Amino acid sequence: MRDWARAHPIWTGIAALLVLILLYLILAVWPEWIDSILRSKKIFLSALFNGITLGGLYFLVASGFTLIFGLMRNVNLAHGSLYLMGGYIGYYVSYTTGYWLLAFPIAFVVVGFVGVLLQFFVFRRMEGEDLRQTLVTIGISIVIADLLLWVVGGDFYVITPPDWLSGPLETGIITSQRVRSSGEVTNFYLSYPMVRIVIFCASVVIGVGMWLLLNRTRIGMLIRAGVDDRDMLSATGARIQLVFAGVFAFGAGLAGMAGVVGGTFQSVAPGEDIRFLLASLVVVIVGGMGSIPGAALGALLIGLAEQIGSIYFPTYAVVLTFLIMVGVLAFRPQGLLGRT
Repeated sequence: MRDWARAHPIWTGIAALLVLILLYLILAVWPEWIDSILRSKKIFLSALFNGITLGGLYFLVASGFTLIFGLMRNVNLAHGSLYLMGGYIGYYVSYTTGYWLLAFPIAFVVVGFVGVLLQFFVFRRMEGEDLRQTLVTIGISIVIADLLLWVVGGDFYVITPPDWLSGPLETGIITSQRVRSSGEVTNFYLSYPMVRIVIFCASVVIGVGMWLLLNRTRIGMLIRAGVDDRDMLSATGARIQLVFAGVFAFGAGLAGMAGVVGGTFQSVAPGEDIRFLLASLVVVIVGGMGSIPGAALGALLIGLAEQIGSIYFPTYAVVLTFLIMVGVLAFRPQGLLGRT
């Protein structure tokens, strides 16, 4: 980070200025002219925090996708269907057992096992054949989506979090003030759903853990070496197919866990697989293939663009997301944090 800041002093200054402006908008009591431009501080902060927490959800989906697509060069367009499968599994586990937390490991294991089957029966036989992988996984995603529709129907399912996560959290951030006739000032504070904050913090922990795994462990070294030169790594005696199967299982399992998160945030329903597959593609393109920090940055930008755009530019919210992608492709095709 320091090396990047020294090499790009102008961009570093711009980023620091934007951070200061954002901190002012969050912490300060707004004057009337800012309040009139941005409607109200409460609306702005709700959109901001919704965008950040939605970015956490996008990161959970896209981090598994960037492992499979960015690191292993496997084009898995059935990744959105794995997300949807995890959401349905999480709903039925939490509904039948009453334990919300139990849905996460079960969705991770079941969807991860499906990922191993995909790697063994599909990708292992199509190494380096991107077009065949694309067409086959599109067909697999359609089959999985139709099977899920046949089994669970077309209803919307919402995963209910436990009671200790159901209420709002008082953030201590002042949204507005009212001055009474006696001169006493009353502050109004922003409350935000506890479950969104907890799940966002969990996504940050998972992201840091993945980065440490890939960059500070022997397993991460084997994965990166296998991507760069598979034949050389095989010559050392490493069981590269076992390593890649484990990576594929982990990436698919993350998609399954993200389905539980998505069902808790919003809902699980047919069509969500396509939505989150497209979001994952955009996040990986913006952040950079194979980069965990890039996936985090891309997910944050896309989440903020969707939520803030839906409030201030409702007609062009989707266009704003793709404008970010087009801008990145035009000026930095490898992604914001991708390798040159």
